[in-house]
Amino acid sequence: MMNKLSIKVGLLFFIFIVLVELLLFFILYTNLANNQVDEVMDNLLARGNTHRDVLEDHYNKSTMEHVGIMESASDFVVVITDTNGNVIVNSNPVEPEIKQVIQSAVQQPISSDGEIIEEKWKTKKYIASDSLIKVDGEIKGHVLMFAETNKVKNMLLQLGNQFKIIGILTIILTIITILILSKFITSPLIKIKEATEQIYKGNKQIKLNLKRNDELGSLAKTITRISHDLDQLKTERSEFLTNISHELRTPLTYIKGYADIINRPNIKIEDTKNYSSIIKDEAEQLSILIKNLFDLAKVDQNKFAINQEWTPLCEVIQSVINRLRPAFNDKNLTIEEHCPKSLVAFIDPPRIQQVLINILDNAKKHSFEGGKITLNVSDTSNEIEILITDEGEGIPEEEIPYLFNRLYRIDKSRSRLSGGSGIGLTIAKEIVESHGGSIKIVSELGKGTSVKVNLPRGEKYV
Repeated sequence: MMNKLSIKVGLLFFIFIVLVELLLFFILYTNLANNQVDEVMDNLLARGNTHRDVLEDHYNKSTMEHVGIMESASDFVVVITDTNGNVIVNSNPVEPEIKQVIQSAVQQPISSDGEIIEEKWKTKKYIASDSLIKVDGEIKGHVLMFAETNKVKNMLLQLGNQFKIIGILTIILTIITILILSKFITSPLIKIKEATEQIYKGNKQIKLNLKRNDELGSLAKTITRISHDLDQLKTERSEFLTNISHELRTPLTYIKGYADIINRPNIKIEDTKNYSSIIKDEAEQLSILIKNLFDLAKVDQNKFAINQEWTPLCEVIQSVINRLRPAFNDKNLTIEEHCPKSLVAFIDPPRIQQVLINILDNAKKHSFEGGKITLNVSDTSNEIEILITDEGEGIPEEEIPYLFNRLYRIDKSRSRLSGGSGIGLTIAKEIVESHGGSIKIVSELGKGTSVKVNLPRGEKYV
């Protein structure tokens, strides 16, 4: 049973094609019919003029009778009259309709080339032509030719019947063609509709195998990709919510637990200070996590604002190093910084600070105690390169492509304190790309990691 879509498409095609065919058939039939009628009238006038020419050369009774005998064997009627309309010779009996035409003919001027004097073939019994007979410049009479309109009508009726047969065959072929075309067009659309319904119901295994190289084939491939992307997005969302729940639950558990301990009676003042410090640290971690989550939300909503200005880049870098130096000293880490002092970059200073803090903090966490971290800045005519390298534990090669994913951690067993929340690099990448730059990580397990940040110089230096 045909579905509603194929019926609608087929019906629209059918109506359109039939209307076009009817219009074309009407125009064609009208032109052919008029041509046929004109041909009959031209033939009628030509026969009359031929007889007139003969009679002008041999104007006598014998010639007139010979003309009458000739036409008696044809489909036409010839009547030869004098100037007053009196019949001299006729090939067939003169009917009243013919007499009316004769009386009308002798009362009106006729061209020397002859004329069609009755052309109303739809309502009259005869169509007629009149050719004047002139001998030595004197009008002697008329040669009137008549053709029955029934013969013209029968000829047009046969033509109409042929058009009807052609029309019926055309409609049948049109219906067959439309059925094939509508199925060809609607079948993939139906499959696409069913696939989208499956996606709506949560089916993750959608694959449209439409072997077509047109727009419908492209649409099917797009829907298949969307299905897979939605499946991946659903998995990522589930993992994201699980990880976020864990990230939020951990500091809250610490805060609640140590707050309960502080409220116990007979607790020592030193312990109270220690536990209060832990609660403060956890609250700060929680604040950072929430801020990062807000930044992620802005990224998703395309509201991640970047306010760029011409800024001495080395001052930004130095402020970040000074901020992190106590943490480096705790692990006895050395940081070497090389930056051209005159270098000015078109950046958002707080955002670039956020990127550098994240990268350097990761370098600190993954460096061995007593190690070294280097930060080198170089510039060309087109861009600025910031290269941060550590001598830490390195990253497995297969993990590198996923480092910028949200809440991704290389070692799933790492604590939040040693491994971070897994959001920082995601935001860092967004900040760098919002500046029109790029960020890349290269690492070798057991030897260390390099993070390269490339930023455009800006129009001032181009």
